[in-house]
Amino acid sequence: MNLFLQIFQESLPSLLSGFRVTLIMAVLSLFFASIVGVVMGIFSISKFKALKAISTTYIYVIRGIPLMILALFLYFGVGAALQIRFDPMVAAIIALTINAGAYMAEIFRAGIQAIDFGQMEASRSLGLSYLKSMRRVVLPQAVKIMIPSIMNQFITTIKDTSILSVVSVRELTLSGQIIIANNYRPFEVYGAVAIIYFIFITLLTILSKKVERKLNYDNRGE
Repeated sequence: MNLFLQIFQESLPSLLSGFRVTLIMAVLSLFFASIVGVVMGIFSISKFKALKAISTTYIYVIRGIPLMILALFLYFGVGAALQIRFDPMVAAIIALTINAGAYMAEIFRAGIQAIDFGQMEASRSLGLSYLKSMRRVVLPQAVKIMIPSIMNQFITTIKDTSILSVVSVRELTLSGQIIIANNYRPFEVYGAVAIIYFIFITLLTILSKKVERKLNYDNRGE
């Protein structure tokens, strides 16, 4: 036990530095994935078949490809085809964005469809365009419904970042692997990595449940 605490203490600065990179990747990718999700979510409920087809194809294709393969394809495959060298951090954020965007699209679609269609009809009758009605009337109400699902997707994205050590991003998992290469103590170091993930994700899960209860309480109050 004393050895574990000693290695944990020695490894903590490097692991926290890696965890900072993990958080940056997760936050940025979820931000961009939300933009993708809004667009694809609106496409999926559009009356235009072409837009629906784009959204459906994107969601099915991306959800059918493992994140690791997507990251490797982007970093090595696309990089080689275009004869460019991706920055590992940029490649990781793009891969996470593409992956999370497919799930965010479904979250936004479900949230938008949960709003009574009469809200859209009322705003259109007041002279607002479809996009303005969506932006000013429907989406603000839908986001309130979607917040718990978005937080759950954020948790999933944080865990997914561990996969991206395959493209040499020095996030939490790769930081642990580098430490192990120097001290040959995988049990202790991977244990420390697991503890950091567990603590943060548990705190997020608790926060998510509190937000969900608060939103359910507010909805009952309405």
